[in-house]
Amino acid sequence: MTTPFPFTAVVGQDDLRLALLLNAVSPAVGGVLVRGEKGTAKSTAVRALSALMPQVPVVAGCRFSCDPGAPDPACPDGPHEAGAGTPRPARMVELPVGASEDRLVGALDIERALAEGVKAFEPGLLADAHRGILYVDEVNLLHDHLVDLLLDAAAMGASYVEREGVSVRHAARFLLVGTMNPEEGELRPQLLDRFGLTVEVAASREPEQRVEVVRRRLAYDDDPGGFAARWADDEAAVRQRIVAARELLPSVRLGDGALRQIAATCAAFEVDGMRADIVMARTATALAAWAGRTDVLAEDVRQAALLALPHRRRRNPFDAPGLDEDKLDETLEEFSGDDGSDEDPDPDGPGGGGGQPPSESDGPQGGESGARPEAGEDGEPQASGAGEQTPARASEPFRTKVLSVPGIGEGAAGRRSRARTEHGRTTGARRPRGALTKLHLAATVQAAAPHQRARGRSGRGLVVRRDDLRQAVREGREGNLVLFVVDASGSMAARQRMSAVKGAVLSLLLDAYQRRDKVGLVTFRGTAGDVALPPTSSVDAAAVRLESLPTGGRTPLAAGLLKAHEVLRVERLRDPARRALVVLVTDGRATGGPEPVALAGRAARLFAAEGVASVVVDCESGPVRLGLAGQLAGELGGTAVTLDELRAESIAGLVKDVQRRAA
Repeated sequence: MTTPFPFTAVVGQDDLRLALLLNAVSPAVGGVLVRGEKGTAKSTAVRALSALMPQVPVVAGCRFSCDPGAPDPACPDGPHEAGAGTPRPARMVELPVGASEDRLVGALDIERALAEGVKAFEPGLLADAHRGILYVDEVNLLHDHLVDLLLDAAAMGASYVEREGVSVRHAARFLLVGTMNPEEGELRPQLLDRFGLTVEVAASREPEQRVEVVRRRLAYDDDPGGFAARWADDEAAVRQRIVAARELLPSVRLGDGALRQIAATCAAFEVDGMRADIVMARTATALAAWAGRTDVLAEDVRQAALLALPHRRRRNPFDAPGLDEDKLDETLEEFSGDDGSDEDPDPDGPGGGGGQPPSESDGPQGGESGARPEAGEDGEPQASGAGEQTPARASEPFRTKVLSVPGIGEGAAGRRSRARTEHGRTTGARRPRGALTKLHLAATVQAAAPHQRARGRSGRGLVVRRDDLRQAVREGREGNLVLFVVDASGSMAARQRMSAVKGAVLSLLLDAYQRRDKVGLVTFRGTAGDVALPPTSSVDAAAVRLESLPTGGRTPLAAGLLKAHEVLRVERLRDPARRALVVLVTDGRATGGPEPVALAGRAARLFAAEGVASVVVDCESGPVRLGLAGQLAGELGGTAVTLDELRAESIAGLVKDVQRRAA
């Protein structure tokens, strides 16, 4: 067995370690979401936590880790009689991002259930994690259907497995810990709210601290056992402190003054629902117990707010998490009480590692490097001495109508285009390819019925063999690659027009976030096309690049289309099942080089030849319109829609137009 890196040997990351320890003291806090850049010890710290968790007594031989003091009456391995039980270390179970539903919740032997009427059940990861830690690395990349199962189990404390009327239930209460890199996409709001606490982590910029990180890591890699032995006393001390805090926790008093501060803080920051109030109360209580106190102080409430509220204040995926500490201090001061909760806030008080988690990086803001300044065209005003405008701010986003890819795909689960998936409405049946996941009961019975006499059936039960089983064919929705190709040339540079264009693209990005799409951003201006953002699940990263997008110069439309075609070619090799939808945002003009319009037409026909679904958002304005965007849409084999139509009811027929032209 691999020796884990000691928890106490992790350098820095005080907020991360504190949040994990508070959950070890009081699992009712609700888990931790760790957000941060790669290489910041997120996974190392989480894996090290399991070694500090106190042992749990379990019923001997129970695959579901029942508590011998209060065994689950519905346990599939039960019933159990109350007894002393057998102690074992708390488990840390890792949920892979690509896990199947059966691997998560367990698998029921359908053949035995139909033929013999017995519940032959193989437990999944939720059963393994009961009374322990369930760790999801890259939790933001978890498939929607697994997220739904996690939400249900976390809310009910139990897991249900149902297959055509045969069901199994078992307890599933666990500490949920997730790590994620925000650059790869955000979490669904429902799952985000399920995490009690969140922390932002980043690599230290202090040379001495970075040196110590490298020194310890190299020492651990050279001799894991010896390195762990040198930290054994520190590990034992923290483990003992966790046990002492757990014993003290029931005696901690949460006074009315502290409760008023908690309620006022949640109201002041306009968090949704009441879960934040409850999590803050539990966190403040755990902080007091960790500090060895029986009273909750204002400093506990302050630290609890910094850990429990930032991820609950986001109104859309483009909002950076964080908390205004000045506003927090004012609220706590205004509602300070007389029961010991009116102490001066002290972010470095007892409990260790106080203070606000590091704020999320603002990301790149500087625009495209190496862009060549050029003179504007079509009379558009340019900044003095430069070939580009100062980036225009996006107008307010709006709700868009659904754009989808025609046909039926088989890509990753999402909410945009029709696809054959494991979830959705049943449209037919087939023989299973590999393990059976969704039984089509009627088709299975129909396949088995003609053979009952030959199989010697004598009783009431149906004699079913594996060859009779039929897999349900289901149709749901998939997520697509939405590739935005945006004209940033001088013909688009009028600030009012570009603001509207950015607002429209931002609206489509919001729609892509809600529909679980990957997004990419290609721009063209001057003499070339540029990949401003390679295909990614991070929609907010696309919004940042869009906001800083400069404009000006000529209109190399063909270069932009060819660059987009190259992006799709590479992405098709990486993920063949994910279909693409190209959204071209332009007024249709093309300048620069010989025969720019003809070159753009030839580039557009490459997409049509490969059957790539496309929509042209026509940005042409003014009393005289040339209709170039509509002609370009015809070359692409797609359809055109104006900026106004993008939000109007008249777009309702757009998808049908896309499908008709692609047929």
